[in-house]
Amino acid sequence: MATTQQQFTFTGTATMHPIERQFSFDGPEELHHASAQEFHGYPEAKAHVYPYTPSESPKNPVLRGAALKASAVMLPLIPGLPSLFYRNAGWSKLRYTEGIREVDATYDPIVIPLRPIIQCNSVAYTDPAQLQLMPSRKTWAFHSIADYHKAYKSGKTTPTEVVEALLPIILRDGDNPTHHSKAWLDSNVGLIRTAAAESTKRWKAGSALGIMDGVPIGAKDEADVKGYYKKNMGSKMHWNDPSDSTSWCVLKWEEAGAILMGKTNMHEIGMDTSNNNPNHGTPINPYNVSYYPGGSSGGSASAVAAGIIPFALGCDGGGSIRLPASWCGIYGLKTTHGWVSTRPYKTPARSTSVAGPMAATMLDLEVAWRVMAQPDPDCAISSQFPLPTKSQLASPRRIGIYRDWFERADPEVKQKCQDAIDYYTTKLGYELVSITIPHIKEAQMAHALTILNEANMTLTKPEIKQLTPPNQILITVGRSASVIDFLAAQRLRTLVMEHVAHLFKTHPGLIIVTPTTPNAGWPIHKKDLKYGCSNGNQSIRNMEYVWLANFTGCPSISVPVGYVDPLQGSGQFPVGLMGMAEWGAEEQLISFGYESEEWLKDGLKGGRVKPNDWVDVMGLLGVPRTKKNVRAAGTA
Repeated sequence: MATTQQQFTFTGTATMHPIERQFSFDGPEELHHASAQEFHGYPEAKAHVYPYTPSESPKNPVLRGAALKASAVMLPLIPGLPSLFYRNAGWSKLRYTEGIREVDATYDPIVIPLRPIIQCNSVAYTDPAQLQLMPSRKTWAFHSIADYHKAYKSGKTTPTEVVEALLPIILRDGDNPTHHSKAWLDSNVGLIRTAAAESTKRWKAGSALGIMDGVPIGAKDEADVKGYYKKNMGSKMHWNDPSDSTSWCVLKWEEAGAILMGKTNMHEIGMDTSNNNPNHGTPINPYNVSYYPGGSSGGSASAVAAGIIPFALGCDGGGSIRLPASWCGIYGLKTTHGWVSTRPYKTPARSTSVAGPMAATMLDLEVAWRVMAQPDPDCAISSQFPLPTKSQLASPRRIGIYRDWFERADPEVKQKCQDAIDYYTTKLGYELVSITIPHIKEAQMAHALTILNEANMTLTKPEIKQLTPPNQILITVGRSASVIDFLAAQRLRTLVMEHVAHLFKTHPGLIIVTPTTPNAGWPIHKKDLKYGCSNGNQSIRNMEYVWLANFTGCPSISVPVGYVDPLQGSGQFPVGLMGMAEWGAEEQLISFGYESEEWLKDGLKGGRVKPNDWVDVMGLLGVPRTKKNVRAAGTA
């Protein structure tokens, strides 16, 4: 496939400004057929079959406490020691991977779906008239945007009353900060109250912008937000002066009336999976406070799972949306690479990281996705993507499982995921397909090498010294990478993308399904909260499945499918199931997600479990639970 995909030339309506493109749909004849999908930059569909080689248990040293601090100081001072750690991680072996000499390198996995532009009449994504009422589901523990919409429309509460109820819960510098405040890094109270007042006026005047108007949301502290005076990405450093503009994806939400309650906590510079943050505090996991919420978008996951907001922005370079979504029992969508614009923010992990929604329900996820994914005319890549319109799903629908890989999950996780898969195949009509993925072990290492060195490019030595000890070690070791190893990783990326393209072409409608993570969470070691913990073995284990979508650029979703007993603390712990679809096939994943809600309602004994540490926002305001839920019309 092409190795350079930075510039695109399109003519005609494909380059129209998104405002000129209208969003509603008059009937089934306007749905796009998945079978007729065309792409720019699609990989050569070519099977690469190699014997399965199970990953060996990693043997990286686990460091914590005083030993961790000392190692972070000494590592860059001892010649040859970072290189020793690097070789021990196995990265120097990538150059010997079979088959990579026959392919070119892929440095950015951009694959753009090409769809005809549809001229329609109104904005469908936030217009309640475009939604349909669905029967009440008693298993739903969470408030959705539909609950806020109904409460505002009925006059039972207002956006101003909602934010005033939430501010004491989320503010870090309040008189009595709650443990939920650890999910938030910064909140501009003046901006919040102004936005709420404007929304309240619209509702009273009968001119609300749509179902998202007045809904409280959050944004991971990777996004730029106008009026926020710092962005530290979970670190002690400030990465910008006061922002004079807001990242496109967040701006789209705000233009639809959503109220940004603040910037959410994250694992320092996004470089691990726990969201242990000694700098600003570690967000709680609302299901079990003795476990990490997952990272790096742990603040967003914690706030959504706790019921404080129905959806939030996450960013995902190596599972950072889907992994915390799994551990916090919510929904998370890693979008097709390049579709969602974060301009003016540019992620350090240019070829692996994307922005996407994290949500309490599939309704929240779908609406958040459709609004944020509007093409950005000032972004060279996003501007070439189509509108996130509804498309006709392929038939038959297929679930692809690489059984050897699937079996690496812990028994209790594997069983919960298999139960849900059985429901999909026996009750929902999915066809089960046996598949393989080449060089699983080596490709995961190649992804890790790629994202680590992309992040490394943005850090100076003085900045590295300001990081927490675990990241000082990680970044220092990563700097031992050779050009040959990095090139080998990108050639391996091509090989995997070609094979995945072969699977999608051979089995239209295929969703590659695995557990989101092979283990049910990461228990907190109390002493690790002060300095952090360097445990590459656990991090690699956590990322067993999530890396594939980042490395290939494909979209992927995590959905809750069950709960297991914890190793420590109280409260059942969530298990997530993950699906990865073809480039641009978010619509398939949205349908897959809605069907997972059917599993929770009709298949899972006890249904969806509410977290131990859940905030009933509507209850605080005296608003009774809605008796009906809504879901976008036209979805499966």
